[in-house]
Amino acid sequence: MATEVAAAAPPPQLDAEENSGLEAAAAEAKIQPSSGPHKLERKWTFWFDNQSKPKQGAAWGSSLRKAYTFETVQEFWCLYDQVFKPSKFPPSADFHLFRAGVEPKWEDPECANGGKWTVTSRSKPSLDTMWLETLMALIGEQFDEADEICGVVASVRQRQDKLALWTRNAANEAAQMGIGRKWKEIIDVTDKITYSFHDDSKRERSAKPRYNV
Repeated sequence: MATEVAAAAPPPQLDAEENSGLEAAAAEAKIQPSSGPHKLERKWTFWFDNQSKPKQGAAWGSSLRKAYTFETVQEFWCLYDQVFKPSKFPPSADFHLFRAGVEPKWEDPECANGGKWTVTSRSKPSLDTMWLETLMALIGEQFDEADEICGVVASVRQRQDKLALWTRNAANEAAQMGIGRKWKEIIDVTDKITYSFHDDSKRERSAKPRYNV
C-alpha cells in the first residue's frame, strides 16, 4: 500500500541538499484522527521533475519521475508528510499532482487537446498555501467540472514561481471559465489569471492567453 511505502521509503532519488527541505506538512494541517480510511473519488499520482541538472542531449520530460499513487485521504497526508513544500524545492524543479493514469505531458492523450490556467506567486509562503489548497480541492472534488481537470504543477524558478492547473478540453470555454473562477476562489487570488492552449504553447513559447478571469 502507498501508506506503507511512504512510511518506509525516502522521497524518490533526491540529493542531500534537497532532502534537507522535507517538511511535516501533515502536522500543520491539524489532521483529525480517523477510525478508518476515507476513499477518494479517484486515484491521484505525485510526479517530480528536476531540470536544474539536465543531461546533455536529454529530451524534454526525460527527468520526469513518478513518485507515488494514492487513493485515500490518509494516504494523501502520509505522502504529503514525506515530500517537499514547493518553497523547499531547488530552482528549476517541478512537482505535479495528476489523476492516476495521466502523465503531466502535452503528449498524453488526456492533455493533448487541453491547456492550463496559470498563477504566479509573490512569495514562497504564498506558493505553499496555494499549492496545498489546490491539492485539497482536487482530491476533495471541489470543482463542478472535476472531470475536465488533469492535474496541477508547481514550478519553482529563480525569479518567479508558478502554479498551473491543467485541463483536458481547451476549446470548451464555458468549462474552462468555470474552473478558472473556482480556482481563484480556492487559492484566494484577486489578480487576473490567464488560460493558454497547449497547442499554442507548442508553436510559440510566449503564446498569448486565450481566456482570463
